[in-house]
Amino acid sequence: MFGIGKKWERELGADVDTLVAADTLAFGGVGFAGEVLPVTEAYERVSAALDDHPEEVRRQLDRVLADGTPAGRAYAATLLERVDPEAARAAWTSLRDDPSEFTTFVGCVMGRETLGTYASRRLAAA
Repeated sequence: MFGIGKKWERELGADVDTLVAADTLAFGGVGFAGEVLPVTEAYERVSAALDDHPEEVRRQLDRVLADGTPAGRAYAATLLERVDPEAARAAWTSLRDDPSEFTTFVGCVMGRETLGTYASRRLAAA
């Protein structure tokens, strides 16, 4: 059992590292082929880990919010919405004035957006 715990921790750590370094925000397949990006796969695995390891994932999300790229912080705040809506709202509020840009994908449409604009939209939709 101990070895299993170590394995999930290593896998979670690797996925969180991917989110910390994310340069693109995409929640599904992208491009005409609908390819799922490695960062999207990492996001989905971290999301799934929330069910089994909510406390550890919550700690890791704080690390992404502190150390992540703009896209990584957007992923982390989005995941926070599932586990701690109040903390998610605080995260989005703190990101509202961030002028950093990142790439977004919605289906085959690629765009650029500031983290502040994205955060403001998430707050308005909440």
